[in-house]
Amino acid sequence: MASKILDRLRRTLFREGENPSEADGVDEFPESSELEDETDYVSAKLGGTLCFESDGVLESEDAGEGSGPDSDSDVFGESIETGCSSTEISPTGPSNLLTHQLQESWRSLRTRSIPEKLIFEVTDASVVQENTSKYVLYTIHVIHSGVFDKTPAVITRRYTDFERLHSRLRRRHADEMEGVHFPRKKLRKNFVAETIAKRSRAFEQYLTHLHSLPELRRAPTFLQFFYLGDLRAGQMLMRVGRYQEALGSLLNALRLQEKLGCHQLSQQNHLQRVHWLFNLSALVTCFQELEQLGEAQEHCDRALQDIAPSQDALQQQQFHPLLIPLLQSNVRLSWKISKDKRRWEALLQEIQDSGIDIGGQPNLKEYLIKEILEDSDGETKSKVKSDDGSQAY
Repeated sequence: MASKILDRLRRTLFREGENPSEADGVDEFPESSELEDETDYVSAKLGGTLCFESDGVLESEDAGEGSGPDSDSDVFGESIETGCSSTEISPTGPSNLLTHQLQESWRSLRTRSIPEKLIFEVTDASVVQENTSKYVLYTIHVIHSGVFDKTPAVITRRYTDFERLHSRLRRRHADEMEGVHFPRKKLRKNFVAETIAKRSRAFEQYLTHLHSLPELRRAPTFLQFFYLGDLRAGQMLMRVGRYQEALGSLLNALRLQEKLGCHQLSQQNHLQRVHWLFNLSALVTCFQELEQLGEAQEHCDRALQDIAPSQDALQQQQFHPLLIPLLQSNVRLSWKISKDKRRWEALLQEIQDSGIDIGGQPNLKEYLIKEILEDSDGETKSKVKSDDGSQAY
């Protein structure tokens, strides 16, 4: 199509009587051959999908072949129809316009990109022997589709964990769970490869179905099934000073919370807000203990953005109990890494001027170690008894 456009331009210029010799096939535009090669190369690189836009409608090159001799004028607007002279059209003019059309086509394609959704993929299933108990542990990756997900999150669950989730969801959301199917128990052959493979696919489909239903996707029971075990494990590891191990659990919990949209739902659900802020604050403590001050300050700042009080709330001394410990941590961290701390320093000073003793408050680590992490059913233990007597998150 690019060569047709150039021929069209030449014929237009010839009709203006610029040079009679050109009508006899003498080429006075040596650059035109280079332009022709360049556009053909771009078309080849795009695999024949070179498109132009006319009146907001994308047309392929194949459609242009049958659109008649006047179709080329739509690409260049009025330039050909008004008979521009050779002084008004440079040899590089069509190339620039071609680049512009390609950019417009790319923008249009980007607006029609595939929407993001979550994919639940069982990547491993292993048989575990624990004392007198034997079970299959499924490793599930939670991945964003539609984008390159650099931070997939991982959970490990067994059949009884899924069964408990299903039971709780049916109790709390009976109507929405009406059409959701759960893989039944088997009396035998639970550990053969065929059964494990079938259950792996069934669990993928089960989680995908739950996540596709808006009411269940936002349900605290569904959300906590993914991240709460890691959050509690991180807290226990912090209590015994194993900050590097705690960091792994907390970061995985944060990735799960982000993928599931917990940071957005935290404004609507009190328990989600508690868990979200606890995780950010725990990461501040772990990074600080590991001398990763930049990461600590970044998560501290993120938590403060979520709980920064309004002026009315400040005057009435109604603010989150984590506010003062986070402000104190952020001011110290910002000072150490030479980052601007004036906003949070001023807020801390304003709280002190209102008559609150900021020196008598527990520090961030003390607050987090004492915090009790409940689930939506009011359970506070990080482990619960399974039906077979074994322990599971």
